[in-house]
Amino acid sequence: MNTGFQSVIDTFDVFLGAVRDTIVMTLISLVVAGIIGLALGLALYATRPGNLLGNRAFSTVLNVVVNIVRPIPFVIFLAAIAPLSRVAVQTTIGVPAVTFAISLAASFAVARIVEQNLLAVDPGVVEAARASGAHPVSILLTVLIPEGLGPLVLGYTFVFVGIVDMTAQGALIGGGGLGEYAITYGSQRYNWWIVYVAVAAIVVIVQLGQFLGNRLARATLRR
Repeated sequence: MNTGFQSVIDTFDVFLGAVRDTIVMTLISLVVAGIIGLALGLALYATRPGNLLGNRAFSTVLNVVVNIVRPIPFVIFLAAIAPLSRVAVQTTIGVPAVTFAISLAASFAVARIVEQNLLAVDPGVVEAARASGAHPVSILLTVLIPEGLGPLVLGYTFVFVGIVDMTAQGALIGGGGLGEYAITYGSQRYNWWIVYVAVAAIVVIVQLGQFLGNRLARATLRR
């Protein structure tokens, strides 16, 4: 068995496939969780008592659901939703199952981030829109989201970093990506070069995502 840097060269095709899987899982999960989480976050904000669509019962139930799911460690969440994964993507292992699990778990994190950022929007802006007779849904989509867009972009960037971390944990169910590459070809064979290369690749992906997110947020805040 080759050791050292030579092993990295010998498994370079596997490494490229792992990078591709990590990026694919991350981007798909970010888009799906971003959409679902935005809808949930808008619902959390709007249904707060006294708010645009105030509904205490609905708000309470939704908050309880979000608070139940969010604290569950992702490795446990992977096991817990295995039956649902089988129904949704016809498998409980591999890239599809991990992507499904990440999308679902991250949606609840996004929901809370969206809610918190919308709550930070100047209430005067909302009141002015309400006074003008704007429909609550219109206020949510055309006033609140644009006003909170910069912080929302930063929030989504934070979620991006978390999703990359979850893709690595997906290796526990054969989820592919850099996590599986580091474990299967690295730590299980006591080949630390492989582990370090995988770590470096994850750091690069995270830094690129953070850089793009920060740039986009600055551009949004300056508009």
